[in-house]
Amino acid sequence: MKALDELTFDNRFARLGDAFSTHVLPEPLDEPRLVVASKAAMALLDLDAAVAETPVFAELFGGHKLWAEAEPRAMVYSGHQFGGYTPQLGDGRGLLLGEVYNEAGEHWDLHLKGAGMTPYSRMGDGRAVLRSSIREFLASEALHALGIPSSRALCVIGSSTPVWREKQERGAMVLRLAHSHIRFGHFEYFYYTKKPEQQVELAEHVLNLHYPECREQPEPYLAMFRKIVERNAELIAKWQAYGFCHGVMNTDNMSILGITFDFGPFAFLDDFDAHFICNHSDHEGRYSFSNQVPIGQWNLSALAQALTPFISVDALKEALGLYLPLYQAHYLDLMRRRLGLTTAEEDDQTLVESLLKLMQNSGVDYTLFFRRLGDESAALAVARLRDDFVDMAGFDAWAELYKARVARDGDYTQEQRRERMHAVNPLYILRNYLAQNAIAAAEAGDYSEVRRLHEVLCKPFEEQTGMEQYAQRPPDWGRHLEISCSS
Repeated sequence: MKALDELTFDNRFARLGDAFSTHVLPEPLDEPRLVVASKAAMALLDLDAAVAETPVFAELFGGHKLWAEAEPRAMVYSGHQFGGYTPQLGDGRGLLLGEVYNEAGEHWDLHLKGAGMTPYSRMGDGRAVLRSSIREFLASEALHALGIPSSRALCVIGSSTPVWREKQERGAMVLRLAHSHIRFGHFEYFYYTKKPEQQVELAEHVLNLHYPECREQPEPYLAMFRKIVERNAELIAKWQAYGFCHGVMNTDNMSILGITFDFGPFAFLDDFDAHFICNHSDHEGRYSFSNQVPIGQWNLSALAQALTPFISVDALKEALGLYLPLYQAHYLDLMRRRLGLTTAEEDDQTLVESLLKLMQNSGVDYTLFFRRLGDESAALAVARLRDDFVDMAGFDAWAELYKARVARDGDYTQEQRRERMHAVNPLYILRNYLAQNAIAAAEAGDYSEVRRLHEVLCKPFEEQTGMEQYAQRPPDWGRHLEISCSS
């Protein structure tokens, strides 16, 4: 394992030049201190976990020090926000410090969020606050542990720096990792500003570094767009299957790699509610849970428009046509596995939809229902879960169909069923009230709860001794917490 001064940089995006980003130095935080670090994320950089506890770690990721090989850049991009186009956005509070490659040959962006003002801060202070930094850290690592593609989070650094939002808070920085931070909005920016040379340069950069296999196709750019469609279809299928609400699916928050990033007012469903809106600024429900699927397609269409200089409209439309069938296939496959099924039948979609409707009408806990469904045989499990439903007759009818479906699926022991279902049905998820408890303790100077919660969420499928409180339905105060974009 490496020390901090042994990281190897290869700043490929910075080499694209000033048309793509602006050189900016981080603004240091006052009295930086480690709040939490991810050993698993540190391992991606071949870093020894022990270095997180050293003073230089907080100084580096609190903006006080910088590697000589780092080239901190604020990226420029645009995007559609709540359906309306904004001509210029960019990294308003984040900096791409540089790209590090590890011993496995993987390149990782080191992106410091909350690093101060940039040319793209748009009247903002460029800071992030402790609560939003903790939420992003926990969400990144929790989604990864669930098998949902996501940016990673290395650490959160707290401080005594005052930051004003709705009230005075403390500034913080979160260091996030990804193979790329290029967004749909990067392509939109060069398309709408009519800079075809830079747009080609960007496309070549993405193609060569992230989709090299597409070079072998007759139309490499079209092949790359198809891959982006495929990855986003699978990503959003996983969001829906696990009840994750992103909250701000603007095109500038959509990754060219099909990963989850730019966490704002996200939430996991507690009680199942297809119409749940996790962002209290989303008055029209554009980014509600059920709307994430069509919005994913809308965003891909916006990217397709930006690619029309390189790809024919007919070919783009054909590629976009892959999105819904791919989404449905991935989603149904995941939901079959969550129900403990190993084979496919034509009526499985109806079986899933009718269950979700019953859950919606009864306010059934989405995560715990599936976990408990695998605890016992199908017959015993549905008998125990029956009392959670208001429409018992409706659930009984569904249960009969489900038991018959399980019987047709194959002959396996209950232990095999339990092991298979528990491997895909988490016991622990990042519920908003759990995050709020950790944030409240951290804001009072106690970081033990955020660290404990992080450890629990890193093993979401394993029952952990003494951690029963993290697998409970939320208390009354923790239901339907409103989360803002403010960070």
